[in-house]
Amino acid sequence: MATITGTIVFNTVGRAQYGFDVFSVNLQNHPPFHISAEQRLTDGISVNFNAHFIEADTDDNHSIVFISERTGNGRLYFVSAHEQPDPNRIFKSWSAVYSTAVNGSGTITRLTPSVVVDYSPAVSLTGKFIAVASYGSRPERGGWPTWSQDSTIFFHRIAEDGWWSIFRVDLPDSNLSGPPTSPIRVTPPGMHCFTPAAFHDEKRIAVATRRKENNNFRHIEIFNLESQKFQRVTESINPSFHHCNPFVSHDSSKLGYHRFRGESTQGESTIPYVEPVLSPVENLQLLRLNGAFPSFSPEGDLIAFNHIPIDHELDAIKIIRSNGSKRWTLIRGRTCFYNSWSPTEKHVLFTSIGPTFESVSKTVQIARIEFDPFHLTDDREEIPFSLKILTRDDTGNNAFPSCSPDGKSIVFRSGRSGHKNLYIIDAVDGEFNGGLRRLTEGEWIDTMPFWSPKGDLIAFSSNRHDPGNSEVFGIYVVMPDGSGLRRIEVAKGVDAERERLNHVCFSDDGEWLLFTANLGGVTAEPVSMPNQFQPYGDLHVVRLDGSGLRRLTCNAYENGTPAWHGVSGVQLLRSRDGGEDVLKGGFEEPLWITCDN
Repeated sequence: MATITGTIVFNTVGRAQYGFDVFSVNLQNHPPFHISAEQRLTDGISVNFNAHFIEADTDDNHSIVFISERTGNGRLYFVSAHEQPDPNRIFKSWSAVYSTAVNGSGTITRLTPSVVVDYSPAVSLTGKFIAVASYGSRPERGGWPTWSQDSTIFFHRIAEDGWWSIFRVDLPDSNLSGPPTSPIRVTPPGMHCFTPAAFHDEKRIAVATRRKENNNFRHIEIFNLESQKFQRVTESINPSFHHCNPFVSHDSSKLGYHRFRGESTQGESTIPYVEPVLSPVENLQLLRLNGAFPSFSPEGDLIAFNHIPIDHELDAIKIIRSNGSKRWTLIRGRTCFYNSWSPTEKHVLFTSIGPTFESVSKTVQIARIEFDPFHLTDDREEIPFSLKILTRDDTGNNAFPSCSPDGKSIVFRSGRSGHKNLYIIDAVDGEFNGGLRRLTEGEWIDTMPFWSPKGDLIAFSSNRHDPGNSEVFGIYVVMPDGSGLRRIEVAKGVDAERERLNHVCFSDDGEWLLFTANLGGVTAEPVSMPNQFQPYGDLHVVRLDGSGLRRLTCNAYENGTPAWHGVSGVQLLRSRDGGEDVLKGGFEEPLWITCDN
């Protein structure tokens, strides 16, 4: 049986620019608060977020527990998706609530029933109760619970008028002998309020807000339940940063939150070109790239990819050493996406030139790029190249090239017929001189093809099983002569109709398919995170017969555009002197939250 080995490099939407640190302000100081009143609590290097103060048996109850993405007393209650689920549970989140000792000395105990999904646990003041946002068989009617004493729970949800608002429910007594009261809305319309944190004085809650007048930045405010007034906290400190997910100390003297660390505090101001990510498979290395659409060189020592600047437009092709130690610019100032390195020629790349996510008639062209690897030296920043367009100007949207293993042909997606189907052209002359052959045909979308390393199959994504639905895509394979078309169902039976599987590619031995998918569900409440277009998007692998499904990433982000090379991951780990980009906080609030209600 073939094993999963090699190195996979991929992109995570926005994640490279997060630069989150946890901060706090002393509420005993008089407002308005200023930057000098803000204290950074985490290392200024890692991605640190979602903190809580720890109640300890000392005079100092301002220690925190938090989530940290780094290579690097009481009980802790947390959400995790580390347990492997029933393989037949497709489209279900793995997230469940667990408990363990904060000092790491205890065992990890699962508190969530096996068939239920729980998020956002909150512990009552005495530690007797835990509230969770639970998504079993019930519809979504609230999230992010927080306790005031042991008797009241505040939570957020979308009110009937469309504004995210805070609601409260009161429990009957400490024994939960009866039903709680009906939820009561406590924050007003006209602004969004979410991720509440209750003070134990039963008079105030801290919330993250979105207002029209502050340019839609997320800020932390304190809402007084008696006066019905807001006290703005972070807007006067860093008005142009998002501040997220407040938390309050047990004595109500400190208010914490996380934000992009920026330049206003000492800390790491760069991010690596590539960074290793923990892999669930022993002989498989995962690398996260600060860029999109990577493609390995034939030897695996170089990666071509599309640069993503602060405005999120793909404006260049860059080449980087696989260990992250040096990067060069190949093309600058042109929208390029989806690259394919010739398997036989180290000096040849193929790419798509033109706008992304456009109609069939919008002009996007397949290009062949040649350069001299002799110029890939440490003293250069830009590489001379020649560019040859392989598709005609009047053929509409041509994109997603993939080179055959012999380097002679290119398969790509084209909208020239009025529908997006697959075509094959010559890798040197393109479709000129009569070198065009149609591979698939139909009133559906066939896209993102990838040629197998053996040359016998082309894998691609398609909605041909449900042509009227552009939200569902399955994986198909076809022989280069157009015969042998078949679907590889990853989810089986009825569940297969919900598949959204994209960015498919082969392992070096041609036995496995790698792709990004919606098979696992979300792992955290999306409103608590920066924008992710598909927060359920994780990397998976499956055998060509549809068996052996394995999830490779599991987080609250959208992971995609992967490339896979057979070179051992140990050889490709980022060196200590690897190159880095400037950290600019280039991420967005969830685009589905607006202040235009």
